[in-house]
Amino acid sequence: MSLLASETDNAAVPRLAAGKPGLSIGWIAGFALPVMVAALWEGAVSAGLANGRLLPPPSRIGATLWELARSGELATHAAATLWRVAAGFALGAVVGTVLGALSGASELLRRLMDPTLQALRAIPSIAWVPLFILWLGIFEASKVALIAVGVFFPVYLGVAAALAGIDRKIIEVGRVFRLGRVAMIRRVTLPAILPAWVTALRTGLGLGFMFVVAAEFMGASEGLGYLLVDGQQLGRPDRILAAIIAFAVLGKLADGLLVFVTRPLLSWQDVSRNRM
Repeated sequence: MSLLASETDNAAVPRLAAGKPGLSIGWIAGFALPVMVAALWEGAVSAGLANGRLLPPPSRIGATLWELARSGELATHAAATLWRVAAGFALGAVVGTVLGALSGASELLRRLMDPTLQALRAIPSIAWVPLFILWLGIFEASKVALIAVGVFFPVYLGVAAALAGIDRKIIEVGRVFRLGRVAMIRRVTLPAILPAWVTALRTGLGLGFMFVVAAEFMGASEGLGYLLVDGQQLGRPDRILAAIIAFAVLGKLADGLLVFVTRPLLSWQDVSRNRM
């Protein structure tokens, strides 16, 4: 596969069968804290120890989620948000990967591009909103562009830093084996940067879900961000919290899908996975 992971399949130690139950227990344990907090808050409101007007109890939030799901609103808003995040993520990830690879591979290009991009990275997401509205209008193009900006910077930084930080000894080993340029990229460079690239993609996806809220403030008529604004205008914190929970669930599912899709790219790594 690569010079970074020696081919030791025949001598590899068999994986412990006990790993799967451990992962299941860890997956279930991840729900313990939110369930405990929800139960405590529900009990405090029911006992009259807390006022559930501004922070509704989980039972009321659950009822609101069920109402939104039964009416079809939740599916409509979630689908609109997911489409925008997917389009913005694809655009930002591709551009960030390409420019990050160019910046990391060439000292000249890094000196030309990096200062400007680092300055642009410091601009708050909301500051782009009026400019994108002027350029692209208030429809989908401006929303996707704003999400792409949020995804672009972590991907760019991750790829550029990974390329610039490749151990020189690994490159020298490739030269000792007389690898050509293509073989050097395939067997040395790509395996060296893939872990950082996957991490950068996950970070960019998380920022994509954060930027979609600002994007859906731009005259959207559907989307979970619109549901947040609608809940604020109606003075219904249960709808706001329902939208926040929907964001959390969708974001976690999207991150899990990304991890699943990119897992084969990192299958050569000989690392412990019992903490994932």
